[in-house]
Amino acid sequence: MSSFAKSSQHPIDGFIIEFDRALRSIVGATPMRRPVPDASTMNETELSAEEKKHAAGLMRVNHVGEVCAQALYQSQKLHAKSDDLKNKLEHAAIEEEDHLAWCERRLEELDSRPSLLNPVWYAGSFVLGSIAGLAGDKISLGFVAETEKQVEHHLDEHLKELPSNDHRSRAIVAQMRADEIAHGQMAIQEGGVELPSAVQKVMKTMAKVMTVTAYRV
Repeated sequence: MSSFAKSSQHPIDGFIIEFDRALRSIVGATPMRRPVPDASTMNETELSAEEKKHAAGLMRVNHVGEVCAQALYQSQKLHAKSDDLKNKLEHAAIEEEDHLAWCERRLEELDSRPSLLNPVWYAGSFVLGSIAGLAGDKISLGFVAETEKQVEHHLDEHLKELPSNDHRSRAIVAQMRADEIAHGQMAIQEGGVELPSAVQKVMKTMAKVMTVTAYRV
């Protein structure tokens, strides 16, 4: 969408669009613009009950990560100073919506469900994104870059942990990883600054709590 289209949008219309996006993120009804990454060329054997349970836990964690991403991008976009940055954050958020939809689909296929705590994850991430956004565009972009770097490492671990024959989940995670790297690079190119090591450690600790909890709940 062009900057002109965005600037001419009525604030109430924008609020309705963002509220609808938030609601869809939480309840699990996100639109899919890109098809689920294709793994049809792979030889996939049926997963055992234990493998399905483990894969579902990992994909639930990934789904929570995407719920958090929506909240972060929405809140940071709200406080971004330039229209150009708002447009770039919007583009990243749309790609993250695909990730949400892919994870939702895969959880259904694995006879599982998203985290019951999604409203909590969303609310907490929205607050964090708002704090980063209020600190200014360079800090906000630095927060995006650090978040995406940590997500990249987290997805690397999931590619190691997912059952080797679960090609459908692995294809989704691999494409998500590629997109997250691109989002992080965008944030750095736009002037994102490196966050203090203490902030990075806090972010890692919070992410660890989220992943451990979301795997089960």
